[in-house]
Amino acid sequence: MTDPYASRTHAHEQHLDGFGTVRVLPLDPAADAAVVHGWVSEERAAFWGMTGLTRDQVTTIYAHMATLDTHHAFLVVKDGDPVALLQTYDPAADRVSECYDTEPGDIGVHLLLAPAGAGGARPGWTAALSGALMAYVLLGLDRTRIVVDPDVDNEKAIARFIKQGFTAGPAVVLPEVDLPDVYLPEKKAQLAFLRREVAFAG
Repeated sequence: MTDPYASRTHAHEQHLDGFGTVRVLPLDPAADAAVVHGWVSEERAAFWGMTGLTRDQVTTIYAHMATLDTHHAFLVVKDGDPVALLQTYDPAADRVSECYDTEPGDIGVHLLLAPAGAGGARPGWTAALSGALMAYVLLGLDRTRIVVDPDVDNEKAIARFIKQGFTAGPAVVLPEVDLPDVYLPEKKAQLAFLRREVAFAG
């Protein structure tokens, strides 16, 4: 089967024995709109905050993000199949900075996994994928600490981060953002942190 993403420039590529090749591609807001809209429209993605939006609205949001120097979106592809939406951002330029003491080398991450395929959930699959993404964020981008801010009620995501070595921080309230180009409602979030030396100990 031909890889429809083969010609796309990647930000990171990593082959994992027994898992496959993971590529992190800068998101193309128009070309990737159908895939991304399909994911964010599902009820399981309610915490992503885009359920109910049209495909054009989702495209517009990511087209705006593509103009920013502080926030970036990526389509994660495994062996030619899209498997996740990754967003990175500079916490100092984000509302989360109002809720904790940022450090030089911090990077914020949002991760939305694609729905499980026909075979259902596979043990170790998410951990393997996340390992490749952490390698990109912490080593490829030369950052020293990841911060995540899942919704306090998103117990599944919080448990996944803790299992991956993150340390839980405080539960906080991210303030509302109401700007001409972006609106974000107030959000109760659970902060968690992962330092590079913990993720890649030894």
